[in-house]
Amino acid sequence: MIGWGDVYKVVVAMVPLYVALILGYGSVRWWRIFSREQSDAINRLVCYFTLPLFTFEFSAHIDPFNMNLLVIGADTISKFIILVVIAFWAKCTTKGSYCWSITSFSLSSLTNALVVGVPLMKAMYGQLGVDLVVQLSVVQAILWLSLLLFFLEFRRTRIEGINKDVEATTSTVQSSAASTGDHSIPFCKLMKLVWLKLATNPNSYGCVLGISWAFISNRWNLELPGMVEGSIQIMSRAGTGTAMFSMGMFMALQEKVIACGASLTVVGMVLRFIAGPAAMAIGAIAVGLRGDVLKVSIIQAAVPQSITSFIFAKECGLHADVLSTAVIFGTIASLPVSIAYYALLEFVH
Repeated sequence: MIGWGDVYKVVVAMVPLYVALILGYGSVRWWRIFSREQSDAINRLVCYFTLPLFTFEFSAHIDPFNMNLLVIGADTISKFIILVVIAFWAKCTTKGSYCWSITSFSLSSLTNALVVGVPLMKAMYGQLGVDLVVQLSVVQAILWLSLLLFFLEFRRTRIEGINKDVEATTSTVQSSAASTGDHSIPFCKLMKLVWLKLATNPNSYGCVLGISWAFISNRWNLELPGMVEGSIQIMSRAGTGTAMFSMGMFMALQEKVIACGASLTVVGMVLRFIAGPAAMAIGAIAVGLRGDVLKVSIIQAAVPQSITSFIFAKECGLHADVLSTAVIFGTIASLPVSIAYYALLEFVH
């Protein structure tokens, strides 16, 4: 059973996140150091520099030849279940939409497993838990965060195209009915623009290059040159801290601390701590996971919301208030929730 000493280790890993958050909040709300424009610039620094280097560093140091394919398969099934449910909800209900489908996928699927999950799993299941969490984090960075980035860029590019089309129409035919109609760029052209944006986004390469180097280094026992390693680390180590700092700045620019309101906060917590683990449980049982591997798979799906999902949402202008609230309150709630899952799963053999 997890003890108070183990709980303390998890708290030690979580407190620095809130220190960075409070500093970011205070720099805007209390000390007036940064403006809204400067806050956006810092978020772009995080999005295009520190996060890609952070993902490169942690993925470059795993052993890809010893990854648990059954756990990865269970994770893939769980994400597929979530995507199917969200697609059905968006298609068959009046409240469903493409924008909320993207945000719902983030809330139910993407976790901050490295910062909170690693100390939590180490306390509960030792090195087995740590290894599985790191492996799933690499898969998340390569596949699922890339998919999220694609969805966000698709939406943003389409909106930009519609706005340009409307502006061109209104300048030709003088505020007219045609100027307010449904415009869109041809699909092939839209996809080309999206892929061009992704091709110039370093987040598309960070984890792919990292895992590629991991294959090379483990196959031929190579190490990165000291200068290269140091150049990456000096920026990557600031990744999580600057992301939380940016989130604090975003909070300070909102009228309320719970920026998205109480009802959406509750929905976010349900998706994060119930829907995500439930889908993972189905996927784990489907591939035949048993024992501690099954338990780790379910509990790691109940760790807090991915900070990266907030950074992407802020940069692309989609429900950043919902994601920031999910990260902040989810990080607080994750410890008791994870311990509750741990206690319940002790009865599973």
